[in-house]
Amino acid sequence: MESFSELALQFSQLSMFPVFDSAHYLVSVMSAREQPGAVDVALRSPMASWFSAMLYCFGGGILSSIMLAEPPVAVLSNSTNIFFASVIWYVVHYFPSDLFYSFFCYLPIRLIVAGMKEVTRTWKIVSGVTHADSHFKDAMLVMVAIGWAKGAGGGLISNFEQLVRGVWKPETNEFLKMSYPVKVSLIGAVLFTLQHTQYLPISRHNIMFIYTMFLVVTKARMMLSNSKESPFQPIEAALGRLLFGCQCETSGTAGSKGQPSKQPSEKESESATKQQDKKKD
Repeated sequence: MESFSELALQFSQLSMFPVFDSAHYLVSVMSAREQPGAVDVALRSPMASWFSAMLYCFGGGILSSIMLAEPPVAVLSNSTNIFFASVIWYVVHYFPSDLFYSFFCYLPIRLIVAGMKEVTRTWKIVSGVTHADSHFKDAMLVMVAIGWAKGAGGGLISNFEQLVRGVWKPETNEFLKMSYPVKVSLIGAVLFTLQHTQYLPISRHNIMFIYTMFLVVTKARMMLSNSKESPFQPIEAALGRLLFGCQCETSGTAGSKGQPSKQPSEKESESATKQQDKKKD
């Protein structure tokens, strides 16, 4: 147990810059590039493509600054991080023959980089919780909100990022259908808030290590199985039915045993009777 605690303590003292931060920028920019139409935007308007990539990279800091009434442009004050992210954006989109992007698309390498990005997620959530506590002492909801924004800011402001690329899809709002990174960031924000307010009797470095290992293992499993399904889905379905009466049926399966609904046939019969009445007239 002591060896585990020592390992967790050393892990919690890792520096994110520059290696882990660069992995975060790389995965974020690659995700931005893989959005529908993003490659065409990069060819037509490099400025829009760059701004979209920066929202992916620094969305958590921008959103948390807005929520705490701080200047959202403060992220631009760290010119070193902006430079790193901009260089990665450039080589991902414009490197000759797409060699840079293709190299990091190779699954074993992408697994490593994606795991490193999940490490930065933990650090961002923890920094968000502590930063919120410095502004609002023991305000648990604020701490959860800022930790969540820090850890999943890129997903939470995805609609604004889409507008930069000339796309408007309000149905993709994360509050309507949360993606796995947004869900797991919310869970992490709650856990670290409870630990910070001493409602969770476990040391911070231990929970950081356990939570990060869960993130890395789950991400690797999802990538290897090529699945986007959240591991929390069975629990969500059970709680949804129990607490809110949510049904898992789709609108297209209203008929029994897969048969179509009778409503379209009734409409067709009504239109047929109208046509017969016209003929009679």
